Amino acid sequence: MSHACRMAFTLAAAIVATVAPVGERAYGQTDVRPTNSAPNPYRIVENWAKMPEGRTWGATSAVDVDRRGNIWVGERCGANTCGGSNLPPVLEFDPSGKLLKSFGSGMFVFPHGFHVDKDGNVWVTDTIPTSGEGVPGKGHTVVKFSPEGKVLMTLGKPGVAGDGPDTFNQPSDVVVASNGDIFVADGHGGNSNARIVKFSKDGKFIKAWGKKGSAPGELDTPHAIALDSKGRLFVGDRNNNRIQIFDREGSFIAEWKQFGRPSGIYIDRNDTVYVSDSESNTKRNPGWKRGIRIGSARDGSLIAFIPDPEPNPDNSATSGAEGVAADSMGNVYGAEVGPRALKKYVKR
Repeated sequence: MSHACRMAFTLAAAIVATVAPVGERAYGQTDVRPTNSAPNPYRIVENWAKMPEGRTWGATSAVDVDRRGNIWVGERCGANTCGGSNLPPVLEFDPSGKLLKSFGSGMFVFPHGFHVDKDGNVWVTDTIPTSGEGVPGKGHTVVKFSPEGKVLMTLGKPGVAGDGPDTFNQPSDVVVASNGDIFVADGHGGNSNARIVKFSKDGKFIKAWGKKGSAPGELDTPHAIALDSKGRLFVGDRNNNRIQIFDREGSFIAEWKQFGRPSGIYIDRNDTVYVSDSESNTKRNPGWKRGIRIGSARDGSLIAFIPDPEPNPDNSATSGAEGVAADSMGNVYGAEVGPRALKKYVKR
């Protein structure tokens, strides 16, 4: 290649890197500049959710909103694990922050992912603490509850790690399609799994896809999962600093890197996508700021950025929201593990 050609190629590559394509054009991009400058039209509401007297917030990585507008939270029993606790980790709040009900006492060691389906059933994934210290007979499951707290289904074998059709190894999140198909993001880094597992509505294994790696279709810590209006699966491939998009049969569609290092993903009925980044720092994702990025699930464009409330996030492994959700009024909810809180963000 001549010197002139090399110069032209370098200039073209620099332009591509600068404009950071969106939508399905983002496939193949390896150099997307940090997206930290979108406007923040929100203000924070602290301490809006009221815990019972004497109970304090523990690590909180899971939040969702049901069709009535109530907010459901998975909270780790006042600590960063529910091992040895009899506190109920599944909590329902009304929009004013009043606690309506709680359940799940003694069932979980490390409640992590969360989904409320169209019928109001509550799905919770139970992994194990990041220290690796499990509790016999708990963890590695996905539990489906009725809105009243009755156990309707359990996927996986409690306390048994595996990669077969009926076992998980640290499942991070779960989502249910409109036809009842169940998708589990199975894996939480380390030596756990790195796959997506699909089940029928009655819990029958259908298929699994993915393996540990960084190529298209490969995963490293599938930390979050959500569905858009087209039925496409958005997977927060956290350790690869990207979202991967699949169809419901597991075919790779695209990768998006403009949303940072994704810990949580929520997509509303208008295909607005909310992506929480609770881990970016100078080592894990240099140049990227932690916070909640808001954009379009249709084309990947960004419209807003809620910065992490923590002024020095590099001082902690995780801060700000891990879990994220939004209600029909556009209020945003951030479930925080490090700060042990549930934040509410409302339009200014």
